[in-house]
Amino acid sequence: MPTEPFAARLHFIPVLLRAPQNAIVRAFHRYFEQAPGWVLLTTRGRKTGLPRRVLLPCERFPGGLIISSTYGWRSHWIRNIARDPRVQITSGGWVLTGRAEIVEDLERKLTLVSEHPFFPPAPVAPVHAVLRTVLRPLLVWLLRLWVRPRPIVVIRPLEVAPPA
Repeated sequence: MPTEPFAARLHFIPVLLRAPQNAIVRAFHRYFEQAPGWVLLTTRGRKTGLPRRVLLPCERFPGGLIISSTYGWRSHWIRNIARDPRVQITSGGWVLTGRAEIVEDLERKLTLVSEHPFFPPAPVAPVHAVLRTVLRPLLVWLLRLWVRPRPIVVIRPLEVAPPA
């Protein structure tokens, strides 16, 4: 099993900033559910069973999406998925029920990010276009380094609910 990423030691920062982040997500809900590279993920709390919603960077591909855990196993959402892999994804006004699979096998992680590279910090379509074309080799190389110590999650939709 790979060592814990350095960012995992900084997990206390997003925990402290949870309230402001939730306010930002509520305020810009429509933007983030359609922004390239972002998804609203709803899991069931592993202790309470209550729905827990989090904004996460992702890569959408035909048949599913990939999410990387910046903070490794310290992220609450990934521990919730480990307990109950049933999730909901809000994307583009649609609510998708899905099943999440945590991938820790290094070769499989490297293959996934090589086939579906993404750059989470840039939720702007023109930046994604440049990264996916001209800078793709550099992006893939960086992602392969990034995912080594981190679990990634593959979510495949089970059912699609139309927008309300």
